[in-house]
Amino acid sequence: MLNYIKLWGVRGSYPAPQGSHLRVGGNTACVEFCVDGYRLICDAGTGIIPLGNHLARQHGNSPQELCLLISHYHWDHISGLPFFVPAFMPNWTINVYAPGDSSAEIETYIAGQMQPPYFPVEVEVWQAKMHYRHTQQRQIQYGPFVINAFYVHHPGITLGYLIKVHDKVIAYMSDNELSFIDRSIEVRKNELNPRETELILAMAKEEWDNAVQQIKGIDILLHDAQYTPEDYQKKQGWGHSCYLDTIDFALDAKVKDLYLFHMDPAYDDDFVDNIYEKALKYCQQYSNTLRCHIARETLLIPL
Repeated sequence: MLNYIKLWGVRGSYPAPQGSHLRVGGNTACVEFCVDGYRLICDAGTGIIPLGNHLARQHGNSPQELCLLISHYHWDHISGLPFFVPAFMPNWTINVYAPGDSSAEIETYIAGQMQPPYFPVEVEVWQAKMHYRHTQQRQIQYGPFVINAFYVHHPGITLGYLIKVHDKVIAYMSDNELSFIDRSIEVRKNELNPRETELILAMAKEEWDNAVQQIKGIDILLHDAQYTPEDYQKKQGWGHSCYLDTIDFALDAKVKDLYLFHMDPAYDDDFVDNIYEKALKYCQQYSNTLRCHIARETLLIPL
């Protein structure tokens, strides 16, 4: 039995179905893990639609179960759910883990986008056995997967997930602004005296070091790399990272394989290829061990 990770959606913000985006892919965030027959899915952007069609064809009416981890409720991370075929099939059991204080709160958030006037049918038409579970305990056990949820820096409550399975450790951090404190420093630099500047810089370093320790030495990191440095300067505080910050983060954490994920949908394939060339040169300057990749739709990563 093949154990793998498959990328079904890799874009940020909104789908980009243009022909100029086909090498990278245009669907929004959805990543499938399949290990020992257990299926774990991270996020339900538009990438979950082709995944759902595939699962329905593959398994027919036989009893099936999966675990779905939602990082947050921004539309690009849940907009595929109304079209996820297994949710409409009675042979499926779907366990949904997401931010929230209760199962009822999570169900309300998920159902919200399928209520009038936004959608023609409501979640009541789903026939799958849906179980909504909050992540307050932080650790989730599902088959061979041991999953730890943690907060990341993105508007609203947003989670990253550290996934341990057999001898591999994978971090999924789709929306995370690594340099969020730097923006606060820049905005307030004229208001701060030297001592205050020193303290806030120390705070920024401590925040960075804590985040690095959280993923130290992991095998695979799927991380937000939405912007170029130039675009990040225009969009600081939007909750996304410059790809160079993402590489620095992976380098400091001594990650083995980094996948630059959640690319801006304004970037076509040629533009992303150019980013990748620069990313490889940057990596070669500072490391001969980090393997850097562009997250591309349909890419299969063996486990």
